[in-house]
Amino acid sequence: MALNPDAVGTRSKPSDVSWTSKDALLYAVSVGAGTGELVFTTENTTGVDQRVLPTFPVVIPAGSGSLFGLIGSFNPALLVHGQQSVMLHRPLPTDGTASVTAEIVAMYDKEKAAVVVVESQATLDGAPLYTTRMSAFIRGEGGWGGDRGPSGPQNVPPERQPDHEITYATSPDQALLYRLNGDRNPLHSDPAFASMGGFDRPILHGLCTYGFTGRALLHECCGGDPAAFHHMEARFTSPVFPGDDLTIRAWSTTDGETVFTTSVGGRPVIDQGLLRHTR
Repeated sequence: MALNPDAVGTRSKPSDVSWTSKDALLYAVSVGAGTGELVFTTENTTGVDQRVLPTFPVVIPAGSGSLFGLIGSFNPALLVHGQQSVMLHRPLPTDGTASVTAEIVAMYDKEKAAVVVVESQATLDGAPLYTTRMSAFIRGEGGWGGDRGPSGPQNVPPERQPDHEITYATSPDQALLYRLNGDRNPLHSDPAFASMGGFDRPILHGLCTYGFTGRALLHECCGGDPAAFHHMEARFTSPVFPGDDLTIRAWSTTDGETVFTTSVGGRPVIDQGLLRHTR
């Protein structure tokens, strides 16, 4: 098996992706929002206009599926989600149809592994709506002598107490709910499949943990206003199990920038986090 570094720069054809108010409501509930956040979890509450959580684009089809068929051959069981970012160019409507174009923007040689970076850009009515970027870490596919890519500490929290700290409990059934957004990987639902991956029970989707984290940052750093939430990036470091408690810690570093981590007990599960915002 071998990857094809020449695939870098390949772009997909634009494709239309649609979502509904119901999709946005399901996503909000699947990342823990409830009766205390009716603006995100209902569409017919008196005096409340539905809004959309800023991390919702991670469950909108990214148009990148066909591109992974061009990066070369690899064992998909050895691929894990490495990093994820979401940039909002404006608040998301509760329903709509956007045009999405994806591009393979980088492929890094880590010697014993490879990192493939894919960016997707969405427009609505001809104007930018959001940009997502994800990296896939593929074990056993490095060693072709390519660029190692960026390395070293990023978005490191200062050595002081966080400015914000909040703990959210996940449900033992959290993955069964989150998978209804579209990711039906049995690693998150089938005990036998999870066992083959070395886990004693199904694990939570990394992007579910990402959504819980984004929800915490929205309320702690942006006053609950999606229009103040502009960019979120983070690295996945360790699996989470449904039922785990997630502790999100955030440090304001400069005006409009906050770094953050997410942990289960003393174990980091998300690091290198950066939020750009206007509050």
